Amino acid sequence: MLEVRDVSKSYPTPRGPLTILTDVSLSLEQGEAISIVGPSGTGKSTLLYILGALEPPTSGTVTLDGRNPFTLGDKELSAFRNKEVGFVFQDHCLLPQCSVLENVLIPTMVGGGDGAGRARGLLEQVGLSERLDHRPAELSGGEKQRVAIARALIRGPKLLLCDEPTGNLDHETASHVAELLLEMNRSLNTILVVVTHSAELAGRFSKSFEMIEGRLNQRSRERHED
Repeated sequence: MLEVRDVSKSYPTPRGPLTILTDVSLSLEQGEAISIVGPSGTGKSTLLYILGALEPPTSGTVTLDGRNPFTLGDKELSAFRNKEVGFVFQDHCLLPQCSVLENVLIPTMVGGGDGAGRARGLLEQVGLSERLDHRPAELSGGEKQRVAIARALIRGPKLLLCDEPTGNLDHETASHVAELLLEMNRSLNTILVVVTHSAELAGRFSKSFEMIEGRLNQRSRERHED
């Protein structure tokens, strides 16, 4: 379970604190999937970075299965992120000199263990079993993002965080990637949180939230379907 309680985030400036998030609370069970929408600059990505233990909150708590990552030392925090959290960004962030299989295996090289069998299985699930030896330059945009999804899932994370995962894709490819994310969420029972500007992508989720001036509000189903 992901538990977010009264999380706020501000940054010091010469004119006083700049508040980005205010009293954000959220509770998600394993296997749940949500989208978060809202204008640029309202704190969506900041919240995602806090959920992924990349950025500490100014106040409030975040726990994943009862563990608060911000109480861990640097080494333990890095291990927590590597094992428990998967990230998919708008830019796939693949290493151009590495093959598809090698890119997916990168988190296991940091965290230890031989994940080649799991990597091949994930690449088969995302439809890239024939592309294992290809380099990123030989792939389409949608294929690169599917590699990034497989890489995010290689360590079996409890939490999968996606920041504009379809933002650089054409409409048809974006639709395929969106369906793949939801399919992997169902099959692997992860918690899935997707930040997006796309109303179409957000509409695929049974539960959607909107970030307005640093506050997180659940969208009504009626508004969601508009």
